[in-house]
Amino acid sequence: MDAIVTAGGIPLPEDPLYTYTKGDSKALLDVAGKPMIQWVLDALGESKKVDHVILIGLSEKSGVTCKKPIYYVPNQGRMLSNIVAGVDKSLELDPKNRYVLIVSSDIPALRGEMVDWLVDQMAADPSDLYYGVISRESMERRYPNSRRTWTHLKDMDVCGADINACHVSMATEHLETWEKLIGHRKSPLEQASIIGFGTLFLLLFRQLTLADAVRRASQSVGIKGKAIVWPWPEAGMDVDKPHQLEIMRQDLAR
Repeated sequence: MDAIVTAGGIPLPEDPLYTYTKGDSKALLDVAGKPMIQWVLDALGESKKVDHVILIGLSEKSGVTCKKPIYYVPNQGRMLSNIVAGVDKSLELDPKNRYVLIVSSDIPALRGEMVDWLVDQMAADPSDLYYGVISRESMERRYPNSRRTWTHLKDMDVCGADINACHVSMATEHLETWEKLIGHRKSPLEQASIIGFGTLFLLLFRQLTLADAVRRASQSVGIKGKAIVWPWPEAGMDVDKPHQLEIMRQDLAR
């Protein structure tokens, strides 16, 4: 399976991380002695399930490396466009490919065994889209000061994982809906309103379970989706703010 790594983000002056990046790529921020994205590439290199790595937004000049064959694709400007370009590259490498992993460049605690676990979950239940979530209990036990954005469900509070997977058909179908959902990925209420008023109502009053949310989202888009509840909070510990960067620097330095 190929892994698409999204690394096109360059913080603007109003972004909390701008004072750290100063106009350079967020993915190249130093974390415990190496670029943040290098930790992610090392995990993918350790994975037994990953065949190729497709890196979106950086070039060979960045100096990052991977044990698996790595292919560079220019930043397309928008998250969805980057994913589509990554899928196109995967199909160019092997037209028989059916699934891809979509991995953020800012989850430096990711490890190879976690990547392989996700691929095993996919094999057990073929679907169109696999969206990972992490429970608040699990995240706050591992990273008590992470201050994530939580979706408050009836059965649990969750945040999104930053490594997911999809069928390659997702790069050609339902693109308008995906654009809206991805554009509001930091706002569970906005995403719920896109899926439908009933879903938003249930979410507001905490009457929506995780299974209900998956069913409603799948029906709205017209796909078969599956929620992956991660046992490893590392998959969702992304670096969006300075305090999260410092948490990861201290954690990985150990």
